[in-house]
Amino acid sequence: MNLWQRTLLIVGVPLAAITAAVLHQPAKPEPAPYHLTKIAADGKTLPPWAGPWSCVCDRTTGLLWEVKTDDEGIHDGLWTYSWYRAGAAGFHTAARTNLAEPLPEAGVPDNGDCYFEKTRCDTEDLIRRTNRQTLCGENNWRLPTSVELASLIYPLAKAGQAKIDTDYFPHTKHGDYWTADEGDTLQNVYRHLQTGAEAISFIEGEKFTIPHRNAAFVRLVSADSKSCH
Repeated sequence: MNLWQRTLLIVGVPLAAITAAVLHQPAKPEPAPYHLTKIAADGKTLPPWAGPWSCVCDRTTGLLWEVKTDDEGIHDGLWTYSWYRAGAAGFHTAARTNLAEPLPEAGVPDNGDCYFEKTRCDTEDLIRRTNRQTLCGENNWRLPTSVELASLIYPLAKAGQAKIDTDYFPHTKHGDYWTADEGDTLQNVYRHLQTGAEAISFIEGEKFTIPHRNAAFVRLVSADSKSCH
């Protein structure tokens, strides 16, 4: 075997093996689409870069979420609400409306701060007005359960930001957000008030029971929405 044949054998065989390995590499899988989707006020789906949007669909849970604004309208993120249930016309025992049963009146009305009511605000006011508005084409808006609201906690949030994906949920405040779960016994300085409702803090991402009279933030949810299924 002459010199050029030996060179070809030494260099060519490994090179051919490397080339074959490169050519036969499996294609990289396409990244899965992000589970959050922007929804316009009329219920139409928007691409991630578009706006404005009024709701967000979570494709993982099938829930449609209210998006807060900074326009001093009904959905302004600064408004706070006391926890109040007017009775049969308001909240229900089950999150899914087709399984719901009426509950009696509970909570404290008109103890939050907003500009869209003649008196002060409670959770029932926001629910009533949002359903009347048919936000994003839906009229079954309600308070989320604590499990539903906790699904929005975003552990990758930057330091100092609310623990939520602010690219999809702007104007989220550092504070407590009401859930539909109520009746737990209050502790410590609030013990004399007996029971309260559960709220989730988007500062720590934790759940607390606080008095109905407290002014806290709200993010409404709609299940079985047309734009999220």
